[in-house]
Amino acid sequence: MTDHVDVIIVGAGLSGVGAAYRLQTECPGKTYAILESREAIGGTWDLFRYPGIRSDSDMYTLSWPFRPWKNPKSIADGDDIRTYIREAADEYGIEKNIQFGHRVVSAAWSTDEAHWTVTSQVGAVTVTQTASFLYLCSGYYNYDKGYQPDFPGLDTFKGKVIHPQFWPEDLDYDGKEVVVIGSGATAVTLMPSMADKVKHITMLQRSPSYIIALPDKDKIADAMRKVLPDGFAHRAIRRKNAAFSVGMYLYCQRFPNASRKMLTKQAAKKLPDGYDLGTHFNPRYDPWDQRLCIVPNGDLFRTIRSGKASIVTDHIKAITPTGIDLESGEHLDADIIVTATGLEVVAFGQLKLSVDGVAIDPHELYVYKGLMFSGLPNLAWCVGYTNASWTLRADLSSQYVCKLINHLDAKGYAYGMPDPKGAGDAPRPILDLTSGYVQRVVGELPQQGLTSPWTIRQNWFLDSRDMKRTDLEQDMVFGKTKVAARV
Repeated sequence: MTDHVDVIIVGAGLSGVGAAYRLQTECPGKTYAILESREAIGGTWDLFRYPGIRSDSDMYTLSWPFRPWKNPKSIADGDDIRTYIREAADEYGIEKNIQFGHRVVSAAWSTDEAHWTVTSQVGAVTVTQTASFLYLCSGYYNYDKGYQPDFPGLDTFKGKVIHPQFWPEDLDYDGKEVVVIGSGATAVTLMPSMADKVKHITMLQRSPSYIIALPDKDKIADAMRKVLPDGFAHRAIRRKNAAFSVGMYLYCQRFPNASRKMLTKQAAKKLPDGYDLGTHFNPRYDPWDQRLCIVPNGDLFRTIRSGKASIVTDHIKAITPTGIDLESGEHLDADIIVTATGLEVVAFGQLKLSVDGVAIDPHELYVYKGLMFSGLPNLAWCVGYTNASWTLRADLSSQYVCKLINHLDAKGYAYGMPDPKGAGDAPRPILDLTSGYVQRVVGELPQQGLTSPWTIRQNWFLDSRDMKRTDLEQDMVFGKTKVAARV
């Protein structure tokens, strides 16, 4: 089967549905298809079903600017986010353009024909489609598996081992001893969500993460929504919360010692007297070298105070039939072990890319304006911010794609690509985090340079300003190859 559309969007999650809306409204008349590997809309928010799954950013910035978030929760549950995405796809007529069960495996660019040939697996059938522009909106982690270290003795454990990315719907943890391995956003979400039912739950961490307690409802936002029209209120709240995120990030980067003290002091106020902060809440890195973990209403701290949950900071010596032996000599009993050990990050959704028959190594590419790549014609990859809401950057990327497509039409170009030479200075990793899930794949991901437009800035306000006056021809190469006629 061969179909041609103007744009193929890969992924029907928050980014893909948002991209489709922008394409419909800013490039009217352009045809598009969304290829989704799964059988449902929602992406991340449909895949992850572990207890307590929730946003790790406030919903006024994680939602789209064109569709106000009306739920009273600022830190929202996964079900509510999934509903928000599905309702938007239905309301804007996007769902009819989604082709479910299409696992994209490769994309090949032809300069002679000025299009991408996209190959998908649909069950046992191979499907080929072509598009003038390819927009990858499937995120940067592997949907098929999460990261799990090779724990010695894991195969001897008599209980259940669960990875949060594939949570069983029928998992019974009532009255069970549960150990969650990890210290990131997933682990701090699971602890309070499971604590009421388990006998006891322990978060086992090699090293601590920074944790900040925020209310799950935004009182200022609620007040603004009462007196302002929905759209205006949403934009104002979005800017307010984006300012908080950017300001917090810049403060932590500039004053790491002061921000460390601030975060530690907040934790101390919410934990039992005499709690060992130096061991369990004292990370080895500075704030925002990795993402901060948000706990709505301080639920993690409340669970620890109740005695139903505890944190152990140690290294695993071996998994045993009954639990975990630690390097300190302590043993943790467990009926269930949850390996909240992180994601497996991948470039371009693991697509095999080629240009005019030459295979592309993602690590040899430089990112351009945060979404395009040196030498790749008519292709963009939607990647969100690491220090703020994903959607803040994702929506800017979608707006840029639309501007570029309109520019190609206006100038009579068939394609455009960032300079194949890339940045002229020393390369840096595309993701500026020290987190393990990033560091494990630094040699596989594209790179960034030191100066604009070959960098990813972690500042939505500067990026928003530049988006309005962006130079669509800066460091770009264009071609007027005519698309071959199709019958």
